[in-house]
Amino acid sequence: MALVFVGIDPDTGGDNCPAVFIDEETGDFLLQGWTVTDPGTLAEVERSSPIADNESVVRLPARMRAILQEAVNGRSATIQRADRGDDQDRRASGDAGRIHA
Repeated sequence: MALVFVGIDPDTGGDNCPAVFIDEETGDFLLQGWTVTDPGTLAEVERSSPIADNESVVRLPARMRAILQEAVNGRSATIQRADRGDDQDRRASGDAGRIHA
């Protein structure tokens, strides 16, 4: 599996931060975020979509909307990891048809 880094929380200091990736082979999204443990929030999610034993609910900050949109559009975000040390633009390979909205 080859993952393409799309973007990271723009307010990050570089460690343990919400981020978005795309699997180059499948077009699947991988979201790194805060695990939701609040029982009220989980109960509200469960009302619309039961959470299976192999699933979890992840929270990303609203300030990452642009990064998520870039992932949906098949482009990398302009915000790069603070610890990468370069500004290379990494775009998801393949056609947009592989990324299902």
